[in-house]
Order: sequence, then structure tokens, then C-alpha cells
Amino acid sequence: MKKAEYASRGPVPQDVISTVEMNLPPPAEGQVLIEVLAAPINPSDVLTLTGEYGQLPPLPAIGGNEGVGRVVELGSGVDAQWRGRTVLLPVGSGTWRTHLLATAATLVPLPDGVDVQQLAMLAINPPTALLMLSEFVNLQPGDWVIQNAANSGVGSYLIGIAKARGLNCVNIVRREAAVESVRAAGGEIVLVDGEKLAKRVAEATGSAAIRLGIDAVGGAATDNLARCLAPGATLINYGAMSGEPCQISPASFVFRDITLRGFWLSQWFKTADAKRRAEVFGEIGKLIASGTLRAPVQATYPLDRIKEAVAAAAAGERSGKILLLPNG
Repeated sequence: MKKAEYASRGPVPQDVISTVEMNLPPPAEGQVLIEVLAAPINPSDVLTLTGEYGQLPPLPAIGGNEGVGRVVELGSGVDAQWRGRTVLLPVGSGTWRTHLLATAATLVPLPDGVDVQQLAMLAINPPTALLMLSEFVNLQPGDWVIQNAANSGVGSYLIGIAKARGLNCVNIVRREAAVESVRAAGGEIVLVDGEKLAKRVAEATGSAAIRLGIDAVGGAATDNLARCLAPGATLINYGAMSGEPCQISPASFVFRDITLRGFWLSQWFKTADAKRRAEVFGEIGKLIASGTLRAPVQATYPLDRIKEAVAAAAAGERSGKILLLPNG
């Protein structure tokens, strides 16, 4: 058994983490032992290693917040039906390891016969996309939404969920090289951020009223999106890929009544009840199983190459997610 552990944080994320051996006791009553099949490296994971994320675990810590695994051993009192089941790993459980223990009653079973690499990315990016489309503006089929960082993990899921709901989506990227990957993910309108974005969006949409904007970049990109929105629209920020705080003209607030809100999935987890969580994950699981939702994977790494994997995830201009396959 092995784990990817860090005992400090620093500006170069791959420098603080390494693969070490570990031991786990047999599962206790009500517990199961899970073999980790796949676990992604998300931007939030990289920020956790650098110490810049909004919620940091005590040190030393095992990296990783989501993934998928297979139940391989049962503790006493656990129903035999769990043996061999594919399950969603508990969010925030330190998933960059070969095995982990979990309470059977808290596990979410996943459909069999589905690509485990796609299922491994179910717990963070897809619900982020789904909830931003659901929780702020009551969108109906035919309505419009605009997002930047459309080539990101959240961006690709948002395209799929919007299409499944009959929504029209304008997709903004920061470089020309990202356009084709977004089109391959189903994005029909893809534009590069920059000068006169609002004018170009109006031309591409026939001056449609866009009631929801979704910003992952911050800085001047926030204001660029705000200028594309209809009066009274809502703009959601969930990240700062630019490394800069959101910039938005007072005119957007004063004269056009734009509302700027923030979204953090960790906060949603604190307030959502079990029924709502089951609804969200159930909807996402069905979309992944049907092939409606599919995120690009750039590369996979074994756990022993954790430093290379983190470096790849932290690098710019990726074409897809970096995944760990701890057990090959």
C-alpha cells in the first residue's frame, strides 16, 4: 500500500509531495477497504499544495479530494452486496493512495460497466457545473448562458449539461489554440477573450439576452463577461485562473443591475442535505453513464510518478485532466 503525502506547502507544488508506503488495519465494524482505481488532480488540489486554497487540511496530509474505487474487503456487519462494487470515494478523504478505509453507510454506489476514469471526476467538477446552472437563475430551455475557461474541466461539463437541458451556451477561451478542443467537447459558439468581446458575442448570438455568466478567470475577464450580459443578469465567479481579483465596472452594477456572486462547492456540501446530494450525483451519474458527459483526459500516471503528475496538472495549456491510477 502506498500514498502521496505532503508535510509542508510551497510555491512549487510538485516539490512538497512524494509517494511513501503505508499500512492500513483490517476494516472495522461497518467499514470497507477500497482499492482506488482512479483519482484526478484538480486545480484545487494544486492550490492546496501551495497553500492558496480556501480550506487547508492539517499536515501531514494525503493529496486528492475525489476519485473512484472498488470495494475489496468488508468489515463485520457490512452487507455482502458491497463486495466488488464500484463506489465514489468520500470527498476530501485523501484519494491519492492505493487503498483507503471508509464507512459503508456513507458510500455512493456507481453504475458498473462505465469508464472508471470518467467516474473518477464525478464529485467536484460536474456538480460545480450543474449547480451553477441550477442554483442562481431559473433557466428554461432556449435560454442563454456564457462561460469563460470553457476548455477547463468544469467548462466541458457545463457544455454537456447545458446541452442536455436545452440551453444555449457561449464559450470563451483565453487562447486560439483552445478553440478546437471546446468545439470537440460540443461547444457550438467558441470565442477568444479580448477586445470587443461583447460585440462579438452579440453578433454570434443574434443579440440574445444572456441571463447567466460563469467566470473562472477573474481580473479583466470578469468585466468582459459582465459586458456580455443582459440587464438584471447574474454573474457567478468560481475561480481566479488569472491570479487576479475580479474586476468589474461600476456601470455594470449601477446602470445594468448586474449581480456578482461567488460559488464554492465545499460550502454547498456543508448545507446540502443527503437527499439533495443524492439527486445531484444521481443526475450526473446517469449523464456520464449515457456518454452525455465526458471530460478529456490528457494523461494518466501511476502513484510512483506523483511529482510528474502534479507538475503536469499545474502547467498551463493542458488539453485535458491529469489522472492518477494508483493501482495501475
